[in-house]
Amino acid sequence: MWLVVVNSKAGQGAAASLATQIVGFLASREIPYRMISPNSAAETRSLVTDSLRSGESSRLLSVGGDGLFHLLLQLAVEFKVPLAVAPGGTGNDFFRTLGWFDCELIDYLEHLITSEPTFVDVGVADGEYFGAVLSSGFDSVVNERANRMRWPKGPTKYNLAIALEFPKFSAIEFKIFADEKILEVEAMLIAIGNGQSYGGGMRVCPNADLHDGLLDVMILHPVSKLEFLKVFPTVYQGTHIEHPQVEVIRAKKVRIESAAIAYADGERIGQLPVQVESLPQSLLTWPA
Repeated sequence: MWLVVVNSKAGQGAAASLATQIVGFLASREIPYRMISPNSAAETRSLVTDSLRSGESSRLLSVGGDGLFHLLLQLAVEFKVPLAVAPGGTGNDFFRTLGWFDCELIDYLEHLITSEPTFVDVGVADGEYFGAVLSSGFDSVVNERANRMRWPKGPTKYNLAIALEFPKFSAIEFKIFADEKILEVEAMLIAIGNGQSYGGGMRVCPNADLHDGLLDVMILHPVSKLEFLKVFPTVYQGTHIEHPQVEVIRAKKVRIESAAIAYADGERIGQLPVQVESLPQSLLTWPA
């Protein structure tokens, strides 16, 4: 049976509307399901864990944003159950990485009920799994600022946090251990990609592959603020990696040391250092 887990507040109401369409589809195809809409992360974890332990549910469907996906990912890997994700948030970056973002919802749902899931890689950072990207640097500074802001709501808050932090931001010192390589760098941003994008379609690690057992490490070396503003829009196409101040390396295991903070799938991982590793073929899901 499918357990449809909904964050009704995600996407400023988009997830709740999407959930209605999804359960209507499942009912019309006579697919067994149960829908829950918990009020907190703790309640979500408790209800989903109970359902999986009892054997009531054998497949999870996340209807919310990357935060709900990140929470359910922990349980899907632990209990070895398939996890599907629907685009109910503002970012939806793992959904993008799976290759479904430009598809019709009905086509995606048909695929879920007519095909078997396959294994993809996940990343793990100090014991916490992530599906898309772990990052540190400017974006983490912005996330810290946005999380302290009570107003405005939605994507506007993140944009305002960028405007407030950008004028005073400077490169951060990092020490990176990537398999056998050791790098000591100053960087504006470091992104470690299991998947390709974060932040709602910024293809920060455009060549990351969910099946290669490796992490893509993107390093943005120091650039002027004017140059940063010029380079930033190109991240949506993934062409920023052609810039001479951008370096990409691949590794199975990565350790980052710094005084900075790290985020993964939009969730706060915490203060560096952090040990990151690719876990090949660890999540059952439905790539396009």
